[in-house]
Amino acid sequence: MNTTLSTALSGMQAAQTQAGAAGHNLANLSTPGFKRQTVQAQANPQGGVQTALSTASHERAAPEADVVGLMQAKHSFAANLAVFKASDRMMGALLDTHDS
Repeated sequence: MNTTLSTALSGMQAAQTQAGAAGHNLANLSTPGFKRQTVQAQANPQGGVQTALSTASHERAAPEADVVGLMQAKHSFAANLAVFKASDRMMGALLDTHDS
């Protein structure tokens, strides 16, 4: 897999991690003693992004932050998916052998 697609794939995986954490937090809003999950993203030196999931040190609901996190994850996933679609179209154009 080339570097561009590898970077896009890591972005899609990071978006999935963010969406999962936000969904988990929203699902557990009313759970007594629940501590939110947070996602830390860091640039990978070889390209792309790495994520780490952690638990907040204190109880604090933040549904507004989680809804925004879900929307950000959705748009990030879609943007990285667009890279795959563009690559597929370009590869199709390169391999297209129509006679003139």
